Amino acid sequence: MFIGSTIVIIAAIGIIISMSGCVSSSTPSSESSPTPISESGSVSGPVSGNSTSKASDELIAAIGTHGGEPEAGFNPITGWGYNHEPLVQSTLFKRDSKANLINDLATNYTVSSDGLKWTVKIRNDVKFHDGVPLTAKDVAFTFTAAANVGGEVDLSTLEKAVAADDYTVEFDLNDPQATFINKLVVIGIVPEHAYSENYGMNPIGSGPYKFVQWDKGQQVIFEANPDYYGQKPYFKKLTILFMASDTAFAAAKSGQIDLAEIPSSFANQKVDGMKIVSFDSIDARGISFPMNPNTGKKTEKGDAIGNNVTSDLAIRKAMNIGIDRQALINGALNGQGKEEFTGVDKSPWGNKEAIFEDGNIEEAKKILAEGGWKDTDGDSIVEKNGLKAEFTLTYPASAQERQALAVSLGEEAKKLGINIKVEGKSWDEIYTLCSSTPNVWGYGSLDPTDIYLRYYSKSYDPSKHNNIIMYNNSVVDNYLRTAITSSNQDTAIKNWQLAAWDGTTGFSEKGDATWMWMATINYVFIMDNDLDIGTPKIQPHGADIFGNILEWKRK
Repeated sequence: MFIGSTIVIIAAIGIIISMSGCVSSSTPSSESSPTPISESGSVSGPVSGNSTSKASDELIAAIGTHGGEPEAGFNPITGWGYNHEPLVQSTLFKRDSKANLINDLATNYTVSSDGLKWTVKIRNDVKFHDGVPLTAKDVAFTFTAAANVGGEVDLSTLEKAVAADDYTVEFDLNDPQATFINKLVVIGIVPEHAYSENYGMNPIGSGPYKFVQWDKGQQVIFEANPDYYGQKPYFKKLTILFMASDTAFAAAKSGQIDLAEIPSSFANQKVDGMKIVSFDSIDARGISFPMNPNTGKKTEKGDAIGNNVTSDLAIRKAMNIGIDRQALINGALNGQGKEEFTGVDKSPWGNKEAIFEDGNIEEAKKILAEGGWKDTDGDSIVEKNGLKAEFTLTYPASAQERQALAVSLGEEAKKLGINIKVEGKSWDEIYTLCSSTPNVWGYGSLDPTDIYLRYYSKSYDPSKHNNIIMYNNSVVDNYLRTAITSSNQDTAIKNWQLAAWDGTTGFSEKGDATWMWMATINYVFIMDNDLDIGTPKIQPHGADIFGNILEWKRK
């Protein structure tokens, strides 16, 4: 297979990015370089926002709710840039605003007939920010290091990466996976000669922006790379402030920043000199249902496995059918979201046949009754063989929209006779509980490998949070293996869809009802009226507001 300078993604993605907002007519002001903003949104000393003293080609943004400060620094090997523009580093491929795959460092690629060797040709005119040429050795080093550390990107199929010559890199896989192309999109290339354990604190790359300064807990500053091989960015200086979204909104209202991610609850606000825009996403929120009863088994780390309530199919189906997703969106998300039924409804591999009508309380109660769940003691909670239909639902305590969804879901579930105890936890706590306790998760990627890792029986790995519900359906397994190994994209997409529902079985509600997907969230931003951000990319999990920053300018 040979692909030229532009590569079209496996299928067109039917996602329309909505940009609705409140725009007022006053002109924003600008100001000089930033200093930290307090939790109240105020600044002591020179402010970091919009006043006339700031150059028009400087941009100050506040990102914290989803795309916040990376704990391990700006290191692609440990996860920086996964699902969003890494800014400092270049990637082999990128996606444009319509999700088409295009070249970045790569010029073309080929795949062997058995699907086990991928050969990528790269540009010969790229230099790192320190002036050293980027070669295939740097690409091979990056992927080898990323595979060894087992970071956010799953590279378990990568056997080895080697430089065949200065501008050719070969990837040998231990399993033919057509989805490997997606790994070549998300990992930024680091320089072998300048890489160390502290690389993330002072990164060097070949991307459109050079790292300048990182004040931990406060801000990071980037400057445009004058030697960038691609389109030169309009904004010569980019400052990203790390702050909570409500604080960012206050700072934006006071004219101190140009752009900020804000809570969905502020989506209908009006702010002089600024506009509020809401972007559709493929970032789905769903509840995992442990599939096995609790028999006392433990994971290798000693964590409990199984749940006696969620392992009952009637419970899972009743919740999927009976809960009104639009009510959750309206109440918990201020209307900033779309109903979601399979976790991938808006992707090419989404199966429309698996979508169903929800909010049917009577049908849900019927399913419960037929499954043996009845309220025999008059406490409004159904039970079966002395077991109450109740369970704990966790959510990451720092995620406001997940908390709101969990609480709203608990209220809606009461109408079915199901009692949900909502508890906010740290991620460390959630990871010890997720094999036995439902949790509110977020997923949203243009890589269908996520489906494979979530539902393929042999992918179960609690340490990596793969198939945490321990789902095991041989028919679904067959569809997933066919999809991930097929070089024919039509065949792959068809099998991804069949894994959700083939008319008889599948992981969706119509089949085994493995999860309860609720909504894809909208990402809401406030920005200066004169800021033109072009055509934004499809927003994945965590948002990618800077994904098309080379298109950005002031009007």
